[in-house]
Amino acid sequence: MDTGATPADARPFAVTNRSVLAIAVPMTLAYLTTPLLGIVDTAVVGQFGDAALLGGLAAGALVFDVVFNTFNFLRSGTTGLVAQAFGAGDELEEQAVFWRAVLIAVAAGIALVGLAPLIAIAGQKFIGAEPRVSEAMGIYIRIRMLAAPFALINYAILGYVLGRGEGGLGLMLQGVLNGINIVLCILLGLKLGWGVAGVAWATVTGELLAMLLGLAIIVWRFRGAPRLPRHRLLDMAAFLRMLSLNRDIMIRSFSLLAAFALFTRQGAQFGTLTLAANAVLMNFFLIAGYFLDGFATAAEQLAGRAIGARAETSFRRAVRLTLFWGFGLAGTATLIFWLGGASLVALITTSQDVRDVADVYLPWAALTPLSGVLAFQMDGVFIGATWSRDMRNMMLVSFLAFSAALFSLAPLGNHGLWAALHVFLLVRGFSLLAILRLRMRTAF
Repeated sequence: MDTGATPADARPFAVTNRSVLAIAVPMTLAYLTTPLLGIVDTAVVGQFGDAALLGGLAAGALVFDVVFNTFNFLRSGTTGLVAQAFGAGDELEEQAVFWRAVLIAVAAGIALVGLAPLIAIAGQKFIGAEPRVSEAMGIYIRIRMLAAPFALINYAILGYVLGRGEGGLGLMLQGVLNGINIVLCILLGLKLGWGVAGVAWATVTGELLAMLLGLAIIVWRFRGAPRLPRHRLLDMAAFLRMLSLNRDIMIRSFSLLAAFALFTRQGAQFGTLTLAANAVLMNFFLIAGYFLDGFATAAEQLAGRAIGARAETSFRRAVRLTLFWGFGLAGTATLIFWLGGASLVALITTSQDVRDVADVYLPWAALTPLSGVLAFQMDGVFIGATWSRDMRNMMLVSFLAFSAALFSLAPLGNHGLWAALHVFLLVRGFSLLAILRLRMRTAF
């Protein structure tokens, strides 16, 4: 597989199991702190014994996640561009990519702060909950949105760190962010009795302190690097490339959110019990996703670095090794879910009716890591290589395939819905794999 002439200006580097795991393991641990934070937030507000507060927190967090997932391109796009500059040995471009991302983050963050009241109102109308839930939801969104500039800058910081393959530093920064958040959540939300407002202020403070730490580390590092000329930072062609990359990733993210929203909506048509059972089972896929994301992140950095270095052998080996580890982990997760899924369902819900329905569809959920692993890994490769247009187009094709499968498999009920989800995941993965073979003919 490793054939072809090496360009004279190529900078090949060794891709080993150790280099893959050095990125994947710490980032997997970092990603797992996110659901832990959500559990603490829910537990703190749950101590007040008021269902309206819990509902407001959940609804507010949902709106916030939708808004901020839209800007996740600041993390993934920065990772790919920094990885390529790192592979090419261009220290000035590494700095320029980072500061361009920061400028975009500041502008977008300030805009979100100004739009916070409108976002809160739109979220309240969309959810359509009772007045007390809407009130708690509005409080949470208005306060937490103050963290928008800090959160988006943290995306850029994490993107820069991962672009250089520094998984350990990424873990430390994410640990600081979520650790401070958890401590302040308990202190402000529970000890001082601020409730939902305390949880929101904890997030604002955590994002601010993590941003200051991350910026301090990176600025200190830049002191020893060549000075970045202003014209290099404000290179309009480079800015347009970054905006184009970010646009494609944003469209891809919207399409992904739309697919899962359609899955949830269709599940609701089968009744409340089926909807609840599907929600419980989707946790299996989400848990597996946190683990698979670690190896997808490794694929981003190593593939991007290889593209920047014009090192075809390194690129091919990065693809092979991240797929090897990804499939191994996905197979292990599927086996665990298949054998112990019923116990996990019982742990998540105490409702026997929901458990009974979930057990019927458990095999479908248990197989999602295997059907989804290729999509995760290919996303990582294409983000690192900044082949965002292909990723966007194949996501749109996959969404159309998912919609067609939903329609054609509708007579099978909820079994058909889960089968359509697998079609979506498989089309995403294999379509990108097919494009990858074409792309590699011209990439090096």
